[in-house]
Amino acid sequence: MAWPEKRKANTRNQILECAAQLFSEKGFDRVSIDDVMRNAGLTRGGFYSHFQSKDALYAEAIKMAAQRSVAARLPEASMTDAEKLHFLLDQYLDVSHLSTDEPSCPLAFMATDVAHRNDEVRDVYTKVYKRLVIFIAKLMGESADSDRVLALTAMMIGGVAVANSLQDEKMVTKLLAACRKFGDELIQDETK
Repeated sequence: MAWPEKRKANTRNQILECAAQLFSEKGFDRVSIDDVMRNAGLTRGGFYSHFQSKDALYAEAIKMAAQRSVAARLPEASMTDAEKLHFLLDQYLDVSHLSTDEPSCPLAFMATDVAHRNDEVRDVYTKVYKRLVIFIAKLMGESADSDRVLALTAMMIGGVAVANSLQDEKMVTKLLAACRKFGDELIQDETK
């Protein structure tokens, strides 16, 4: 008897959630298909009924992580664009964003790892980045190729990526605060 489509979709999502978390924490090379499936409470045998390869899983995991990231969880209710930008900046550049308990932004947590992957994975990463740029540009009232938008997104992603790699908690706190400060200044310049 074939699995109902809803159950298959739920299992696929369960695998993706585990993969996104593991890849964010450890990177592509330090996570095996067995690790993902074991973490999802499944056996390896079912993997290929959902994904063609580990690379295909990685690409889909980037999309899943992006859908669960801070930027995707912005409250919509009655906030101005400037308030949304400040909220996003505060949440994204907060120490809690570095916690493995929270959904991690694939742009920051997978940045250096993705640079060494195949074209399919890099294409997905590029699309996720472009969506963030377009989203922030819209909130800033700028074009997506605006220097301010590109600088803000690079500072946010880079700040979190570097902070995640540091072992000095004081430096992490100071780095994220500095990124928030200059991010706020970029936003203020645009929203005046």
